[in-house]
Amino acid sequence: MRQLLFLILLIFAGRWLIKTIRAADAARVKGANGANGANGANGANGANGATSGGAQAAQARSLAEPIVRCASCGVHAPKSESLFVTGQYFCCAEHARRHAARAAGQR
Repeated sequence: MRQLLFLILLIFAGRWLIKTIRAADAARVKGANGANGANGANGANGANGATSGGAQAAQARSLAEPIVRCASCGVHAPKSESLFVTGQYFCCAEHARRHAARAAGQR
């Protein structure tokens, strides 16, 4: 019985230790990102700028890319892959040409 209680105590102590270590790491990373962003976000601060750029690149990769709707066919495509012509987004160059021709009154 005593060994079982000791094992349960060890499990709770281990979980508490892991939780505090993770919280300390998160606070350290958050503090480091704030300091690097202020000091070297544009790369002027040597190593801090490189670290900040790497952290910003990792964060940018984790964010979702905006999706836009094609003005011609209605298909949704990533903003980086779509064409922006005359104030509207298109999924391909053919749809942009067709839409421009239709707006000009040509067929």
